[in-house]
Amino acid sequence: MKNFKSGFISIIGRPNVGKSTLLNTLIGKKIAIMSDKPQTTRNEVLGILTKEDEYQLVFIDTPGIHKPKTNLGEYMMDMVKKNLRNIDLILYIVDSSKEIGKGEEYIIEMLSKTKTPIILVINKIDLDNKESVLPIIEKYNQLIKVENIIPISALKNQNLDELLSKILNNIEEGPMYFPAEETSNVSEAFLVSEIIREKILRLTEEEVPHSSAVLIDLIEEEGELINVYASIYVERKSQKGIMIGKGASMLKKIGRLSRLELEKMWGMKVYLNIQVKVKDSWRKKDFDMRNFGYKREK
Repeated sequence: MKNFKSGFISIIGRPNVGKSTLLNTLIGKKIAIMSDKPQTTRNEVLGILTKEDEYQLVFIDTPGIHKPKTNLGEYMMDMVKKNLRNIDLILYIVDSSKEIGKGEEYIIEMLSKTKTPIILVINKIDLDNKESVLPIIEKYNQLIKVENIIPISALKNQNLDELLSKILNNIEEGPMYFPAEETSNVSEAFLVSEIIREKILRLTEEEVPHSSAVLIDLIEEEGELINVYASIYVERKSQKGIMIGKGASMLKKIGRLSRLELEKMWGMKVYLNIQVKVKDSWRKKDFDMRNFGYKREK
């Protein structure tokens, strides 16, 4: 293919800056869950954007950069650092409504050590007037060397064509890494587990959502019905009580919202059975983390 461009692009930034929203909007479908709570993204999620005979861009959604307090947190930060190596471009996402604090300074220091081209993406400009973005651009221009600075709204799909154009300017010719019809690397079971976890993040508070893991035990098609059996794991009995709720009210809400989204995704009726179980302090134990799909590299 003549002049076909391809490359791997890592999306990094602090928690809640809109990385997963940007990925979903660019790809045109939901492949990464979204929440207003920190550390929503735990796994490496690839979004693949292909335009026949022109380009294939492989976006890597990474966890929000934060100071880890558990083995799970360390796993997430190891993933971010891994995804700053052997890639073609970095999209550094910042929130236009937030001041530059220690978190951003830490990321800027981290990025100062890489030779990979960086595009600074100032997200959530729909929350500000356009004039207010100019001082933000000037501040970051003084702090970090980047190829381009692009203000966008991932949620409102504002200025993403300009962003895509700048991305392509920084990507060289290369092969097609994935079949043209593929849009993600995530399995069906993983996506189902993430949809359930997204509802937990939305409906529960404090430490409960961060202490939760979801495993899919079985997905089976039975005529015009899809049966899904899932287990939610928490770290303490008290969290199990909160997750279930009085009269199973919380678990019913999580199940109903998850089932409605799964039915929309599959276009079929869904029977969803969710059990809540306790796995004591699993985020601090590498063995339990591996069982939940969070395998740390040695």
